[in-house]
Amino acid sequence: MIDRDRFPVDPWRLIETRYTEDGVGETLFGVGNGYLGLRGNHIEGRGAHEHGTFINGLHEIWPIKHAEQAYGFAEVGQTIVNAPDAKVMRVYVDDEPISFDDADVREYRRTLDMRTGVLERLVVWETPSGKRVRIRDERIVSFVERHLAILNLEVVVENSDAPVTISCQMLNRQDGAGVYAGTPAEAKGAGFDPRKAEKIADRVLQPAEHWQDGLRSALSYRVSASGMTVAVVADHVVDTENEFSARTLIESDIAKNVFRVQAKAGVPIRITKLVSYHTSRGVPPRELVDRCRRSLDRVAVEGVEVQFARQAEWLAAFWERSDVQIAGHDDLQQATRWCLLQLAQASARADGTGVAAKGVSGSGYSGHYFWDTEIYVLPFLTYTSPQWARNALRARVLMLPAARRRAAQLNEAGALFPWRTINGEEASAYYAAGTAQYHINADVSFALGKYVRATGDDEFLRREGADVVIETARLWATLGFWRVARDVVDDADADGISTFHIHGVTGPDEYTTVVNDNLYTNVMARYNLRYAAKVVREMAEAHPEAYAQVVERTRLRPDEADEWERAAEAMFIPYSEGLGIHPQDSLFLEREVWDLAHTPASQRPLLLHFHPLVIYRFQVLKQADVVLALFLQGNHFSLEEKRADFDYYDPLTTGDSTLSAVVQSILAAEVGYQDLAREYFEQSLFVDLHDLHHNAADGVHVASAGGVWTALVSGFGGMRDYAGELSFDPRLPADWPSLSYPLRWRGSVLQVTLTRDALRVEVRSGDPVPFSVRGDAFIAEVDAPVVVPLADQGPVIAGRPTLRPFQDAVREDGTPLAPTVPVITTAIPVLDAAPID
Repeated sequence: MIDRDRFPVDPWRLIETRYTEDGVGETLFGVGNGYLGLRGNHIEGRGAHEHGTFINGLHEIWPIKHAEQAYGFAEVGQTIVNAPDAKVMRVYVDDEPISFDDADVREYRRTLDMRTGVLERLVVWETPSGKRVRIRDERIVSFVERHLAILNLEVVVENSDAPVTISCQMLNRQDGAGVYAGTPAEAKGAGFDPRKAEKIADRVLQPAEHWQDGLRSALSYRVSASGMTVAVVADHVVDTENEFSARTLIESDIAKNVFRVQAKAGVPIRITKLVSYHTSRGVPPRELVDRCRRSLDRVAVEGVEVQFARQAEWLAAFWERSDVQIAGHDDLQQATRWCLLQLAQASARADGTGVAAKGVSGSGYSGHYFWDTEIYVLPFLTYTSPQWARNALRARVLMLPAARRRAAQLNEAGALFPWRTINGEEASAYYAAGTAQYHINADVSFALGKYVRATGDDEFLRREGADVVIETARLWATLGFWRVARDVVDDADADGISTFHIHGVTGPDEYTTVVNDNLYTNVMARYNLRYAAKVVREMAEAHPEAYAQVVERTRLRPDEADEWERAAEAMFIPYSEGLGIHPQDSLFLEREVWDLAHTPASQRPLLLHFHPLVIYRFQVLKQADVVLALFLQGNHFSLEEKRADFDYYDPLTTGDSTLSAVVQSILAAEVGYQDLAREYFEQSLFVDLHDLHHNAADGVHVASAGGVWTALVSGFGGMRDYAGELSFDPRLPADWPSLSYPLRWRGSVLQVTLTRDALRVEVRSGDPVPFSVRGDAFIAEVDAPVVVPLADQGPVIAGRPTLRPFQDAVREDGTPLAPTVPVITTAIPVLDAAPID
């Protein structure tokens, strides 16, 4: 559990009371805006897990070297680049640096204020000669000014005069060496972990323009292979009544502005460092330097305090439309707000680039975009900040040309979005758990449809979104195939019982790869096909001019919508009559059952201890697969089916993926395992704050943070929007007095408040909103809130599912299901090769 002496509970602030240089702290105290992110490194700039400054989309490419090459394998990898580090503001007193290894620290406190977006650190230390030094530093990455970061430093020698030196630096850590580079994670014994970023041995940032002009310093670079460019310019403002002098140093990989101060006792030294970053896929570095200069010139005119005030105003508006309030539990409230802030820091100013799995908080997963965005992050954006959702969807629109090329390469029509990418090209080197996850297409289409339904932004759909919907549906039409039952091949009405199948795919569960008729994929592809047919027909009828344009852009045939609808209606949805559940895929139930309950903790997560082929032979899940389909497409499954499926799959799910617990929490709440739902919710809530997966040092789990919002609003809050109908069936935890959250629905702003005995829906602004609560219809209007009495909080089932009810179950072929654990064979010794004479 979280160390509450180190991290005390505060509903609006994350506070640290002991100094650390661990990577988890760097992640937890990072600040960003979706474009620029500064990890929570201390200003001394020395020991760190990762001295990280990350810019969304700034990447290098490199040739993927497959052990055995095959046609269509991804050929070019992509990895995020560590941008020049401007966080260093090193303090020396009596020419001695503050070193926390041996410093006599009297006070220490670091605080991330979630209302203002300010990261603040206070340190009081005493030198060996008895001089008491108070250091206060703070930083923001502006949400208002996308390219701006501000770092303030105040130093006071409280009880004596002393010479003080402050060395402000900008460093190219990506290509640096020694003290400037820090220690790579691999050198710290991290070992094999596919979740980490690739490391490039050659130089990445090629120096371009660098100069100093007074207290302004500039560095700029061109990325070696990708051709991207980046520039950083920093201004320094000194405010002190002490005498001081300044000197400078500029080289291609370092810029120093050093201030030597004759500090008087009790007289503060204040230095403000204004930093601007700009990047581009083609603009020359010199142009980016000019952009940085203009950004800083504007701040100089407006003033630094104005930037902090705007940051607080921006966040006040964010919390007004985003805050989820949990009464009576400040620890849960603190963690919830931290997760919601991370969503803003990962997406607010992404402005048309994707939302990376780690946002801009670290290099984990190489800075790639996955399906995480559409399924776990976009719901929060759609219902609280729809403009951000639109921007994220536009990132997919911009990837369409590359997705079309990828589909053609895999012999399919339409478009196939990449499993992992930065620049739109597929970067997954392991096709079984990468390219084969075709469900990415349906995920993108699903998120787009949810956005349009919730916002009413039909203009976006007609102008750009329809292209995505059409091209993703086309892929399913060619990837899938028709099959007719053998006993009716000669029947004239055989088409009536034909079924549509999709083979050779991987679902969300990456412990089961390249299978036939994965249920999640088929269910979501069915949605994709139906939605595409609906969009095309509605555009043709209601917006003929827009329809003509989309026909021209996509070369849409008149009969395609009918083909999609036929395929959707005939989509094969696997079901086992014997077990009364939906198999995850056509052969899933034929595998051996992995007994997770008796798997030692030392062998978890499985992906770090077993070869994939071992895992693939068993019924064991990395993350909820069928269960996720039951949530996203829940209107196509009965409550009894959901309960049966959840009972079967929950004991098989390892939770090795941070994407799993939120979905398990939602379905557990719906079917009645309310204590289990709370347990899974807290697992997702504290993924990073408790470092539950031991990799929070590599960056925030942004999708899990998004899932926290969904677990609150859709799990405990019971909100659904199936077929564009807003409904509620709440499941408030027994010890929560209330749960309250804002919601945007088709231009109206709602506040939904849930207590044990009532659900209250208030329209703060906008048109009346129809909704239902457990099947009863209501309409809420401005100044006319609706309060719906609740008899209970839904069904309650004690405990959690186990495999015990299935211990006597048999497969369709009559063989029993017998849980087991893979063991290492020790009967035959493993011998070293004999030496050759």
